Formats: sequence, structure tokens, C-alpha cells
Amino acid sequence: MPVIVVGADTPDGRRLVEALIEPGREVRAFVSDPSVGADLKALGAKVAVGDVSDDSHIEGASTRCFSAVLVTEAARDDRERSFASDEAEVLTGWVKAVEASQVQRVIWVSAEDPPPTRIREVAVVSPDDTELLQKVVDLDDAQTVDINFSS
Repeated sequence: MPVIVVGADTPDGRRLVEALIEPGREVRAFVSDPSVGADLKALGAKVAVGDVSDDSHIEGASTRCFSAVLVTEAARDDRERSFASDEAEVLTGWVKAVEASQVQRVIWVSAEDPPPTRIREVAVVSPDDTELLQKVVDLDDAQTVDINFSS
């Protein structure tokens, strides 16, 4: 089942794409930096380039994905964000986008509680977790995520 990593051009996002890529798994990478996108495409990811603050871009790239890995660093780093004034607005846009694209599972990579979502399966993994990559892969592979938040 397809998985998308939003913020794949952050250090954690890139490592997550690399960890998720395996035969039989479709990995999509949403980036703002086309050069990072080209690198991820060479690894086997399908790449969408756009503004992380434009929820319509995120929605389109997430269509038919089962899981969305949302790397919150991309909502606050130094990249240009033309459609939102702050991190909270970007994250709210991501929620709107993944809900509209009918993603079934959201895995937040965040040190803080993310905004609420109507999606039933939600997990949060801290970017400081030494097992970040494995936890995200395991959450994407799981039959169900029975808990609302994981750390």
C-alpha cells in the first residue's frame, strides 16, 4: 500500500524514505527542493515537488495512499511557505489534505502533539527517538494502529 512522506527533504524525511523503500512498497516523497526530489527519485521513490503550505498539493500527492508520514520539521524550517503564516497553519493544512485524500493512517514525526484529525489510526513518533526509522516502518507495516499516539 502506498505511503507518502511529507517533508521528505528534511534530514529525517530523507532517512525515512530510504528506510521505507523496499520491493513491493510504493513510497512517495513530497519535497520543496527539486534537487532532493531528484535524489529520492533515483532511489525509487515517486516524487511530488510543491509548497508544503499548499494543502491542495499535499492532497493531490496523497491520493490513494494508505499511510502519510508527516515530518513537522518541514512546517517550521527555513523553506518558503507561501500559503500559511505559521507552523500551526501548515499542520492544519496537512490534516485537511490527508483527510480529503482519504489516507487511512497518519504517522506524525513530531516532538509535540499534532493537531487533531478525524483519521482513526494516528501515531506520533518523536524525531529524537533513537529508533525513529524502525518505528515508522513498523507503524506503516502494522495491520492496525490501535492507539492514538505512540512514542
